[in-house]
Amino acid sequence: MQQDLGDNAPSTAILRHRRRSNEVLSDAIQENGSHLLVDDRNKYRSMWIRTYSTLWMIGGFVFIVYMGHLYICAMVVVIQILMARELFNLMRKAHEEQDLPGFRLLNWHFFFTAMLFVYGRILSQRLVNTVTSDMVLYQLVGSLIKYHMVICYFLYIAGFVWFILTLKKKMYRYQFGQFAWTHMILIVVFTQSTSAANIFEGIFWFLLPASLIVINDTAAYLFGFFFGRTPLIKLSPKKTWEGFIGASVATIISAFVLANILGHFKWLTCPRKDLSTGWLHCDPGPLFKQEYFSLSGVVPQWFPWKEVSILPVQWHSLWLGLFASIIAPFGGFFASGFKRAFKIKDFGDSIPGHGGITDRMDCQMIMAMFAYIYHQSFVVPQSLSVEMILNQILVNLTFEQQLDLYRKLGDILREKHFGMPGGLRLPVLGDDVPEQMLGVLQLLLREMPLRAVGYLRPQGRMPLLQQFEDEGGWTEVPLRPL
Repeated sequence: MQQDLGDNAPSTAILRHRRRSNEVLSDAIQENGSHLLVDDRNKYRSMWIRTYSTLWMIGGFVFIVYMGHLYICAMVVVIQILMARELFNLMRKAHEEQDLPGFRLLNWHFFFTAMLFVYGRILSQRLVNTVTSDMVLYQLVGSLIKYHMVICYFLYIAGFVWFILTLKKKMYRYQFGQFAWTHMILIVVFTQSTSAANIFEGIFWFLLPASLIVINDTAAYLFGFFFGRTPLIKLSPKKTWEGFIGASVATIISAFVLANILGHFKWLTCPRKDLSTGWLHCDPGPLFKQEYFSLSGVVPQWFPWKEVSILPVQWHSLWLGLFASIIAPFGGFFASGFKRAFKIKDFGDSIPGHGGITDRMDCQMIMAMFAYIYHQSFVVPQSLSVEMILNQILVNLTFEQQLDLYRKLGDILREKHFGMPGGLRLPVLGDDVPEQMLGVLQLLLREMPLRAVGYLRPQGRMPLLQQFEDEGGWTEVPLRPL
């Protein structure tokens, strides 16, 4: 009887029939949520479980950071897959999906299509830089990148047609609800993909924002654990003003200090231009070079330190710390409201004491997006650089087109600077040529791709004799050595 009602009634989203450990009843949520953490009788047991899991996660995270950029990016991909799995399971009805073979596979088709699109755009330049030594592979990768958008579009269209063909009578609402839910999951999950761009700009820009969220979450838990008395928000009754304020101060201070520590490691500050895994050596740039500030007149004479050294990036870290402590927690509040709407305690139960992967990533998603936008807006130079232009040339032009561009650029420069599109014309110079002009001419002869043929001939004080083709004849230009 209940089965028939479930099939004929409008198929709004409900939970699976088998209750998992992360699923609780509405009254249980309200009852548990009415107590502050400071008054919880089991708070110490919960704290030890949470601490144990946290130490394991931190240890694994540090090891992956040590392995390098590509491994960190792979970790982000795995986290996204696990998050998608938790969110897909949240809205499924097991008894209805038995009548829809392949429908679950369709969700993953959309997921991996979105992953191909997002990471293809983020990693395309690094992939090209990785295969430049192999001409065949370089041309193959270049073609794939050129048609990357077309490939992703038709993969999505294939999934769209697949969805239409699977529509069944009396299940339309459930199927369209799943379709909308899948696309919402893609938006939520792939906001984290901006962290992949942060990784290759320098692990610093991934590690610092992620660490600030961990610090803020831990500090809020500890301050609320020992001092929390005033509830902060109804969506999450165990959150307190004491925990929020204490965590904010701790996070901002930690941001300033941690930026100085991380900024001294080239492994963390150097950008990765390809997908290799070797050690990096680079000029860290002005943001990671120490600036010294005198403390004379500011501190007493007996104070041992007369000056302090600060990395310019530490001023940027204050904005990241401010966002991590004030705005990012609202991602957790949003997740709390969402879980209450669906009458569940956690999104999953894969991490003891923490819930599921999604429960740990709610604030990280907002922080990753902000860190990317901040880096692109206030750290990366806004004007075009030679490196940016070269990257576009390598990605979008074939080898033959690059050679053609090289020749045309040479012609343009010669015409612009010397007034001659085909080559360089010089007058006959005497012995009284200024030394500075001789230096310029020698530089041109050495650097410019001229059509002239030159040779050395001893004469007098060993002058340099260069011959130029000039309208079918030769013009000798004696140049004295500097």
